[in-house]
Amino acid sequence: METAKKTLEARIEAILFVHGEPITIKRLTTLLKTDEDKIKNTLESIRKGLADEKRGLDLVIHDGRAELTTSPDLSSLVSGLVKEEMDNKLTPASLETLAIIAYLGPCGRALIEHVRGVNSSFILRSLMVRGLIERKPDPKRSNAYLYQPTFEFLNHMGLSSQDKMPEFEKYRELVQSYFTENGQTENGD
Repeated sequence: METAKKTLEARIEAILFVHGEPITIKRLTTLLKTDEDKIKNTLESIRKGLADEKRGLDLVIHDGRAELTTSPDLSSLVSGLVKEEMDNKLTPASLETLAIIAYLGPCGRALIEHVRGVNSSFILRSLMVRGLIERKPDPKRSNAYLYQPTFEFLNHMGLSSQDKMPEFEKYRELVQSYFTENGQTENGD
């Protein structure tokens, strides 16, 4: 029984880490093909374990959703890193992510990560804090978001709309043809 519990804990932790945003308990139940009580009990066990071990992570469970966060005790350390990141110029990874959103947005995190090949949670948050992108709920998928350039970004670039980006149609068509050739949708599915 202990092995099954550890396995479920590990699977939940992996999902929470990769997801990088609050995820519903119902979605975890579906992904892990188990009942809601097991998910709730395991989430509580993870939360308690992180707290008892005084780890750098915390698990927030609120309003039927769960999210891995940094420990509140480390907020000054983390805020220092974030401040340093905000004070610096955009990194190549940030510029890459911003370009993907500028040309393909509104688009979901799955597509961004499919194109980049890596988890982009921190970069997306950084770009939102900087006011370069914004997220809105995805009308097709509950608890998912679409990212798009902000008005401020377009204004700073001297553009009246997103489709005025240099060679906008060329790059949109290129991406669309890639997904069509590979039997995928623009979500990367």
